[in-house]
Amino acid sequence: MFSIETLGERIKDLRKQKKMTLEGLAGTEITKGMLSLIENNKARPSIESLTYIAERLDVDIAVLLGAIPSYHFSEVLEEVELLYNIEFEQKKDEYKKIISIVEPLLDKLNQGYEAARLLEIFSRCLYHEGMDGWQHTSDKAAQLYEQMSLTARRAEIGLFRAMVKYTEHNYAASLKILLHERAEIESKYPYIDPMTQVDLDFHEAILHYAVGDSNAATRIMEKAIDFSKQHRIFYRIDDLYRVAAGYALMFHHEEKRVYYLEKLKLYGEFADDPNAIIFCDLMNIEYLISINRDYKGALELINENLESKLTEFYSAYFFLEKGKALYGLGKHEEGLYWLNKVQIPSYVHHPFDLSILYVKDAYKALCHMKLGNLYEAQTLADLAVKTITPLPDTPYKDFSFEALELVKAAELREKGTRES
Repeated sequence: MFSIETLGERIKDLRKQKKMTLEGLAGTEITKGMLSLIENNKARPSIESLTYIAERLDVDIAVLLGAIPSYHFSEVLEEVELLYNIEFEQKKDEYKKIISIVEPLLDKLNQGYEAARLLEIFSRCLYHEGMDGWQHTSDKAAQLYEQMSLTARRAEIGLFRAMVKYTEHNYAASLKILLHERAEIESKYPYIDPMTQVDLDFHEAILHYAVGDSNAATRIMEKAIDFSKQHRIFYRIDDLYRVAAGYALMFHHEEKRVYYLEKLKLYGEFADDPNAIIFCDLMNIEYLISINRDYKGALELINENLESKLTEFYSAYFFLEKGKALYGLGKHEEGLYWLNKVQIPSYVHHPFDLSILYVKDAYKALCHMKLGNLYEAQTLADLAVKTITPLPDTPYKDFSFEALELVKAAELREKGTRES
């Protein structure tokens, strides 16, 4: 909302140029009395009201926003933050709205926290909309944060730059950017607050895992967990426990798997975080299937979650595990039904998560093989190997190659039977 000396006058001048009455401009969304107060600078219009007024005047909102002086950036930022912080899956055209709000102010965004934050958000919106110039704007925001020694906000920009390459699945480039940004930050600031330290450690760990350097990743991750305990920081601790438990399960570090899952479960109960509890169930289901071969026990736990606790965030993983369990029980048609429901979410980018979900095609191939559909089995087995080959070595990668060999062997047997 704004309290501006020239904005009201600008609206009044434009209204008179258009030969509109107060009632005509107010329309159905704003009362005549409120519009009068705005024109006389006695009321503060919101961004929504300004957008509406601009539409009624048939001018770009930039014409009105250009009247906003720098000392009102805090009020603009408040509006922009509300738009930016809408949940991702609920966003519609918020990024475009933010761009239209901030763009007219760019020449004035030269100092202060509000200017830096507006530039930071603006750069991210440009990126999400696929528009040029986001890097330059990001650099300007970083410079302003550095001038104010705002380490946490400067680090957020560095993490975002690294994550751009991460979402493109260019993990080596992402890690290189992060290490460069981290070195630059640490060279300029003798003190980095504990939460920022943990954030940098967490992202560095997952990127080391992404490029296949498990030793460096585990070392940094365990250091971050110890650091969090020492400073009694709960920030990111659930993410750290998830990564630690998942890695321990994947590479058969049983003692660590049990330890970190127990820690995550305690955290989930303490923080009343159902997603943490659901993740623990997922890890236990994977253990029952891949290690114990207890498909019935896994299926019971899967159905319990599907009936009561499942959130949309984990649906793909539960569908996958149900398909795997049914395959293990010899229920191949039913297994295919659930495996075909698995859709890889747009937010999944880490190669470990991708490997877990890509293995669906290997299981689908095996189901088709058992049903005698060897052409479909070969096609899916080839796809499974093709998608998982560029990723780091994991048991899921090994399984995909093993599935391909099983399908090839079945085809050879079928060919031999036909020839004999």
